[in-house]
Amino acid sequence: MSGADSAPDPAHTPEPGSVPEPGPAPAARKRASRADALRNRDKLVDAARVAFTTTGETAALEGIARAAGVGIGTLYRHFPTREALVEAVYAAELDAVTGSVPRLLEELAPADALRAWMRRYAAFVATKHGMAEVLRAGWASGAIATPDTRRRIGGAIGALLARGAEDGTIRGDVAADDVTMMLLGIFMTAATSDSPEQADRLIELVMDALRPRPAGPSR
Repeated sequence: MSGADSAPDPAHTPEPGSVPEPGPAPAARKRASRADALRNRDKLVDAARVAFTTTGETAALEGIARAAGVGIGTLYRHFPTREALVEAVYAAELDAVTGSVPRLLEELAPADALRAWMRRYAAFVATKHGMAEVLRAGWASGAIATPDTRRRIGGAIGALLARGAEDGTIRGDVAADDVTMMLLGIFMTAATSDSPEQADRLIELVMDALRPRPAGPSR
């Protein structure tokens, strides 16, 4: 090899006294790694929600990892047991359904917001139905923390009913807990129905029951 061939490239030779450009700082690398981990966790929870809703709680964890675009090792790093994954899906769904109320009330009239929320609640109940045995066993053993589901669902329904009563489109004499019980009965029954449209029809019957009654004749 000639001396010309072995001479350093001036474009890549640091000037005397210069400091080589540093790579990413450890803190930046750590933040990027943490962001990647959070994205993978969210993708696993989303994939598991679909799998548990459509297939049930026996859905293969390998299939969930594949649907999320990660390896099975990544799934187990985030969720060492099936119970841990079920708990994460349930918590995420509960947060989503109860947290959707302000946005719905901002975008829709109160009665329409209530109707849209009921449909979202139906999806939550369907997901819960697909994980029912694991949830019950986990709650009984303490392996899965018992969530404050009833209070949070009741609070969401109560906020929707109150706004509807304010604008006169929903009765003001209905207890949120009574609506919760009606909806649970409807959605648990609809989960075993052969008619996918039945839940929507039953929601409309609930909406009819919640409309203000016309004033009767004066005496």
